[in-house]
Amino acid sequence: MRITSKGQVTIPAEIREQAGLLPETEVEFRYDGKAVTIVKVKTTKKLGRGARLVAHLKGTGDVAMTTDEIMALTRGE
Repeated sequence: MRITSKGQVTIPAEIREQAGLLPETEVEFRYDGKAVTIVKVKTTKKLGRGARLVAHLKGTGDVAMTTDEIMALTRGE
């Protein structure tokens, strides 16, 4: 793994998943003199992983159908 000229590094997907690091997750960096550690910031809002995912996806749909039209389509009507 290399740090870019902008100081960025990619966290491997497997590690992000195991640590629950979804997009928009707040993290902080800690340095103990020997190692740097990434720690999720504890938020005052207690949103679960599912709620964070829904919040992240909210408003990203681009289908111009009403809910009733979508439900009729899924029912085969």
